[in-house]
Amino acid sequence: MNMLEASNRADVSEKPPPPNWILQHPTYQQMKSLEVEDSAQVHVAFLVYMDLTEVRQWKEVSCVKSPELQLVLLEGREKEGAPIQTILPLPAHRSLSHKSIRQVLDRGFPMLLCAVASDSTLVYQRMTDGLVTPDPPAGPFQDLGRRQHRKRRQKH
Repeated sequence: MNMLEASNRADVSEKPPPPNWILQHPTYQQMKSLEVEDSAQVHVAFLVYMDLTEVRQWKEVSCVKSPELQLVLLEGREKEGAPIQTILPLPAHRSLSHKSIRQVLDRGFPMLLCAVASDSTLVYQRMTDGLVTPDPPAGPFQDLGRRQHRKRRQKH
């Protein structure tokens, strides 16, 4: 093999993906086939899908259409054997009604709301049906009772 052949092989293996690779991804194509009218929501659903599958290593992630909300929802397991969760991906600027949240919660699975900012930052928020008592703080905490008696220093 000469130098030209070796450099050509290196070029082939290091070829960057096409600029519109998202549009060609099979999962994105599947999301588009759900015929959801809001293309921005489909795009953020794909970004959340990629985060869950490639970064967080979720299992069995799939996309489903919510006909009532005209949105793409994701369903998946955080790890093997974990319960299925529903993920509602939304652009951060989009508002959400209580009725919309109720319709997703009524699917019967735990729900995560994922707000996606314009810079692709993802923020997940667990949503529950009703109020949930918080877990007690973990760790060896000891209340010394001194805070209430502490005075602020006066600046002179």
